[in-house]
Amino acid sequence: MKRFLLILVAFQFALATSFAQPSWVKKATKSVFTLKTFDANGSLIASSNGFFTGTNGEAVSNYTPFKGASRALIIDAQGKEMQVVSIIGVNDMYDVVKFRVAGNTQPLVLCKSIAPVGSNTWLLPYHEIKNLKNGAIRKAETFQNDYAYYTVAMNMPETAVSCPLLNDAGEVIGLMQQPATSQDTLSYAVSAVFADSLKITGFGMNEASLQLTQIKKELPDDIKDATLVLYLASSQQDSLTYATFVNDFIQKFPQAPDGYTYRAQLESNGGDFIAADNDMKKALQLAEKKDEAHFSFARLIYNKEIYQSAQPFEGWNLDKALSEVREAIKEKSVSPYRQLEAHILFAQQKYDQAFDIYNELTTSDLRSAEVFYSAARCKELLKDTTTMLALMDSTINMFSKPYLKEAAPYLWARANARRNAGKYRDAINDMNEYENLMKATIDDNFYYVRHQTEIQGRLFQQALNDINRAIQMNPQETLYYAEKASLEVRVGLFDDAIATSTESISINPEDSDGYLFLGLAQCLKGNKKEGIPNLQKAKDMGNTQAETLIEKYK
Repeated sequence: MKRFLLILVAFQFALATSFAQPSWVKKATKSVFTLKTFDANGSLIASSNGFFTGTNGEAVSNYTPFKGASRALIIDAQGKEMQVVSIIGVNDMYDVVKFRVAGNTQPLVLCKSIAPVGSNTWLLPYHEIKNLKNGAIRKAETFQNDYAYYTVAMNMPETAVSCPLLNDAGEVIGLMQQPATSQDTLSYAVSAVFADSLKITGFGMNEASLQLTQIKKELPDDIKDATLVLYLASSQQDSLTYATFVNDFIQKFPQAPDGYTYRAQLESNGGDFIAADNDMKKALQLAEKKDEAHFSFARLIYNKEIYQSAQPFEGWNLDKALSEVREAIKEKSVSPYRQLEAHILFAQQKYDQAFDIYNELTTSDLRSAEVFYSAARCKELLKDTTTMLALMDSTINMFSKPYLKEAAPYLWARANARRNAGKYRDAINDMNEYENLMKATIDDNFYYVRHQTEIQGRLFQQALNDINRAIQMNPQETLYYAEKASLEVRVGLFDDAIATSTESISINPEDSDGYLFLGLAQCLKGNKKEGIPNLQKAKDMGNTQAETLIEKYK
């Protein structure tokens, strides 16, 4: 009996020792913090917990408090506040985020392996070193091969969300998740290694989950991913966010030329050409592929000369742009470099030289509607109408029927070219195709222009239909009434012309065209008694055509 009691006491002592307060608690608690997030007005959104995973401010927590946040801070175990400076990565499915705070930090040690079922765990709340909760792992469900989602036999306080779950050795195995209910006797944790592995990839910068917070996102550590972020951000992010990415890129990768090239573009857009010039020279100095840097410099100068010509900068001109692109071509002759060379020559009005390059590019990997159209423009300005029209046909032939909207600008360009060449009905065919593609955005001017072309092509009924459409879309424009009345006079619809002119006068009595066509229609109908006074009124208002008509019908 005594022996049994001794064994029982020894077992109880061993059990108490097994789950006694671990020795690592005092040190570990220094790595746990409370998190607070705020909206743009400074109002508190939410509070949570988290812990440090690196020495340079890396930390993890749950992502929910960051949604809608413009600012966040943490308060460590010593009561020190540290601002959250960037988001490193998020996973909305498991509600975890990795971020960085400003300053050096003391991290917890992460357990790299999946904790076994049945092993003991400890919950370490913020600022707590006594009476820690512990419990055994009931389940360890693996995901993405290397990580686990744990179910633990433990009742977790709601205030312990995102606190660390540690093993007996003091290594973090999980990040506590929001409990289903406060009475739940089971708790849940997602792998701490998974949370610490989060990062933003090049394409991931535009993920919907990342857009839920206004806090700055950190560039990826991989330079290819970071460069992709810059490329995508240039068209998808607001200007301030993009500028922040560019400066962060330069700070993170000071020896990469891309950052200086992107910043030079920003500086040039803002009119700071001195800074842009210096950054492009820095990019040229650092670039291993000199052709790419020369090409970027040439394109920057060319765009400045085309779109910001009112802001001269000594040393930046089309000659300099041409010199830079030809330096690129010396290093590596590729189609985009040759195309830029042609653009520069075109801007210099060297249409023969530009045409030669565009014509060459029509058989290159850049063969496209744009290249054929550029060649056509050269021939148009060289007054070679026959070749120009043939190249316009080649431009449209790059598209197949039924046309998509990408063909619309080229159809309109060929329509104008055909109209100017006297090929009115061909021009109308192109305008009809254009209308089919752009029906939703076509305005009254389109119908006015097509109306004029139809008159030249002697398609009078179509012309009347189109001028009526123009009037329906812009009923206050008296020019359209004058055009309609003129056409009605031409085809002998005198009563219609009188009605149209009368309506025009009611809209704008100060427009002499209304009286001119009213008087003309009345005279043609034989009513000179009313017609000539209306012509006289048009003359008195300064209409030069009225005097000839008065002489004719008087």
